[in-house]
Amino acid sequence: MGRMYGRGKGIAASARPYKRTAPSWVRAKPQEVDEMVCKLARKGNRPSQIGVILRDSHGIPMVRSVTGQKILRILKANGLAPSIPEDLYFLIKKAVAINKHLEKHNKDRNGKFRLRLIESRIYRLARYYRRVKKLPATWKYESAIASTLLA
Repeated sequence: MGRMYGRGKGIAASARPYKRTAPSWVRAKPQEVDEMVCKLARKGNRPSQIGVILRDSHGIPMVRSVTGQKILRILKANGLAPSIPEDLYFLIKKAVAINKHLEKHNKDRNGKFRLRLIESRIYRLARYYRRVKKLPATWKYESAIASTLLA
């Protein structure tokens, strides 16, 4: 099935390991991993960045297999979770960048069209997150104040 906002049709992805337990070569203890996750979050890293750093620098393939909890659950338990979900954050960041571009190049019709597509994705995702109570019911995206949401 084709994508709604792109030309791709593929389903290529790497396969997650079937075993849910940590591999035998991982020496990190669950408490150590929790502390590392919290320390990286305090430095300003987002949950996906934390997973990549732990995988590449510390040799922890999957936090969930070691600790039994996902990164975001660990962050929520310690009060370090981001205020808006990560996918929504990056869509808003992209929309702010395109808005900034359009201030200088206001005749860029393709840019205006792409901004409309991105904003429609933001509205749809925000509607979902309001429904599942990950965002407050009064949360609303407005392009005029979008850059303040990122700070």
